Amino acid sequence: MLIGDVARRSGVSARMLRHYESLGLVQPTGRTDGGYREYSSDDIRRIFHIESLRSLGLSLRDVKRALDDPAFTPSELVDDLIRQTRERIARETELLTRLSRIDAVEPARWEDVLQVVGLLQALASKSAGKRQRAALSSVDELVLPVEALVEAVLGESDPHVAGALRWALAQAGDSGVALLAEGLESPVAEVRKRAVHSIAEMTGGEATAVLQDALVHSDVVVRRCAALALGARGVAEAVPTLIDMVVNEANDVDAADALSALASRPALADQITTALVDRLAHDTAGAAERRRLTQALADIPGSEAARALTELSRDEDRVVALTATYVLGMRNDAR
Repeated sequence: MLIGDVARRSGVSARMLRHYESLGLVQPTGRTDGGYREYSSDDIRRIFHIESLRSLGLSLRDVKRALDDPAFTPSELVDDLIRQTRERIARETELLTRLSRIDAVEPARWEDVLQVVGLLQALASKSAGKRQRAALSSVDELVLPVEALVEAVLGESDPHVAGALRWALAQAGDSGVALLAEGLESPVAEVRKRAVHSIAEMTGGEATAVLQDALVHSDVVVRRCAALALGARGVAEAVPTLIDMVVNEANDVDAADALSALASRPALADQITTALVDRLAHDTAGAAERRRLTQALADIPGSEAARALTELSRDEDRVVALTATYVLGMRNDAR
C-alpha cells in the first residue's frame, strides 16, 4: 500500500509517516518499481500501535522503546504518566476556576482583569497582611466574586484575616450562604466551624434558615454556634441548645446572655423559665450544673422566674440558695 493510501486509511498524515520513518519508528517494507514507499499489513499494524501508545501520552522515544525493546516494562512509565496527567489536570482546573471567577465580575477592560488577578493572587499569598488587605479591598472595589471569598474563608487559619473575609462576605448579603452551607458538610471539623461562623455574621433570611437547620447538625460546635447566632436574632428554636450549653459549661456565659435577650419577649420568658426549672430538677444535674442554671435563671424576667428563684432560695445547695436569694433581693430593690 502506497503512502497516500496509508495516510487516508490510518488518519496519519504522509508528512508524519515520513517523520516516523526518519526516527526509525516504522520502515516501509519495500519500494515500488518507481521508487515509491510501499507499506505491508505489518507496517500498517505498527502504525496503529504507534498511534495507540501516543494517545496515552507517550513520547515518540518511549513509543519506540515500547515496541522494540522486549525488556521494556510499562508499569513505571504508566505510573509516571498518571502522575503527570493528574498534575496537568490540577493546573488546568486551577486555571479554569480563575477564568470563571474573572468572567463572573464581567470585566469591561483589561485593567479590570488585571485587578481581579491581583486580588486573587493576594488572597493566596503566604502573607496574612496581604490576604487581609485583599479581603477588605474586595468590598471597596467590588471586583472579587463571592466564590473566591468563600473558598478563602473556609481555608483561612489566621483569625484576623478570617474576620476580614467574614466581614466582606456579610457585605455581599445572602449571595454566599449556599456555598457556605456546603462547607457545613465538610469532613473537616475546622472547615465546618469556619463555615458556621461566617454564616452567623450574615443577617439575611437565607442565613437564618441555614442556621435553624444547623441546630440539629451532627457537629456540636456547629449546633452551638448556630444557637448563639439565632438567640441574638430572637429565634426561639435556639432555646434548648442554649440551655444545653449552660449545663455543659460550653460558652455558658454567652448562652445565658442569649437566653436573657430572648426572654425580653414576654411570650418567651415563661417558656425559658420552665425549661431552666425542668433541667434544675433533672436527676442527672450535678451541683455545678444547677448553679449555672440558677445564674442563668437570674437574668430571666417575669413572675414565673421570680417564683422559681423563691423556691431555689430554700435549696439544699447553699451556693444555689444564696445565689437565688441575692437575685431576689436585687429584683426587689429594682422595683
